[in-house]
Amino acid sequence: MDFRYSVPEVSVVMATCRRPGLLRRCLDALLAQTLEPSRYEIVVVDDGRSDDTQALIDELSARTGGTPALRCLRTVATRGPAGARNLGWRASEADVIAFTDDDTVPDRDWLRAGLAAIAARPDAVTGRVVVPLAERPTDHGRMTGGLASAEFVTANVFVRRDALLRVGGFDERFTRPWREDSDLHFSLLEAGATIGHAPDAIVVHPVRPAPWGISLGQQRNVFFDALLYRKHPQLFVERIRRRPPWLYLLIVATAFGAVAAAVAGRTRLAWLLGGVAVAGILAFARRRLRGTSQAPSHVLEMLLTSAAIPFLALYWRARGAWRFRVLFP
Repeated sequence: MDFRYSVPEVSVVMATCRRPGLLRRCLDALLAQTLEPSRYEIVVVDDGRSDDTQALIDELSARTGGTPALRCLRTVATRGPAGARNLGWRASEADVIAFTDDDTVPDRDWLRAGLAAIAARPDAVTGRVVVPLAERPTDHGRMTGGLASAEFVTANVFVRRDALLRVGGFDERFTRPWREDSDLHFSLLEAGATIGHAPDAIVVHPVRPAPWGISLGQQRNVFFDALLYRKHPQLFVERIRRRPPWLYLLIVATAFGAVAAAVAGRTRLAWLLGGVAVAGILAFARRRLRGTSQAPSHVLEMLLTSAAIPFLALYWRARGAWRFRVLFP
């Protein structure tokens, strides 16, 4: 009898961390692909080491009868999406790796369109990310909407295995879901890789509900901007940021100046500097509110978080600069 094993043409790799509801939605979409089930496999890397995730994979594997192959790997310790994706693609079998995230909903033709685009022999192709937004989204929604215009994101990208091997995959020092995809993009470009576009390879990325003040915790991401700049200074300036955050610097400098003036008994100077700081905060909040929801709760959130963000952002910026020994714009 002939028991030859067929290697899949594409391996879908995604990291997940204690989000079984979102993961189920994504996997249901992946299992409904128009690409023949024998031509792809799905590798889920559980960075939260959750029994719920394993139970979901077992349930869906039983439902599909093993075609497409659906596997769940567990990280030894929580490593972040970069480390989890490395574990996934290195354990996968296909020559083409399709990366997506557990909070996306891939279109039924996603894999078919991605394979068709990469058949022209580029080293990688980026698909199209669609983010459904309200007419006046929240600030968080607008930030998520930026994925639709991003140049290279792991929510929707197909990369050849040999290209990943050439650059060493993801840099696992990026322990948050921030800039690890830009780092891979820049590493591929610097290695001379060719990157194409697959506009028909679509994933939908709904905006997840967010807790109040989510933007405050997101300021920790700035820490990894320093690492990205340290590794790819020219591409960082060309494609991400050319100038320092002058408004943040103005707000923080005048706020501290106002406190120092007040302590020194220079009341008029303290009021002047404090007024400049408040004006800067209001200008920042107004910028964030332009085109977004005007609901009273959202307006209040923007005002309060705008007063804290400059301080938090510069704090994490300084920590990143110190940790990676680099000054960056």
